[in-house]
Amino acid sequence: MSHDENVEPKCCRRDFLGKAGVSAFLTAVGLAGVGSLVGLSPSVMPDPSKQFKIGPPQDFPPGTARVFEEEKVVVISDEEGIYALSLVCTHLGCVVTLDKGREQFDCPCHGSKFTMEGMVMKPPAPRSLDRYEVSLVSGGQMMVDQNVRLGPNEKLKV
Repeated sequence: MSHDENVEPKCCRRDFLGKAGVSAFLTAVGLAGVGSLVGLSPSVMPDPSKQFKIGPPQDFPPGTARVFEEEKVVVISDEEGIYALSLVCTHLGCVVTLDKGREQFDCPCHGSKFTMEGMVMKPPAPRSLDRYEVSLVSGGQMMVDQNVRLGPNEKLKV
């Protein structure tokens, strides 16, 4: 045997580039597959329920205005029925406050004022406060559904 027969052949550049290309392709396909599987699971938490119980109708005699701070809603009862208004100003999203003495809502940020019906009395708010559905549910309870917006004069008749 000659000295040349014991030496293993050197890897040529063409073989190296071919193997490197195949490895890169397989790596890219594998990462794309993993990314697809990760994308199937939601990356955000679902929104909390926008429905909440407020109690029986007898807890809301005419003239009642009860603020639900956590939900940013006020439930008002008058002679015509019960309705719920958002406490979020339609101008820039500040939380309005109820001024019971003047029977109005005031925005502390930019000075908008709203009637007890939610109508704009003083801009810059571009529109009325949102009005939400109030309905009777099992057990004689009432529920506010912030997913359902109503027109300006709609109320739950009790």
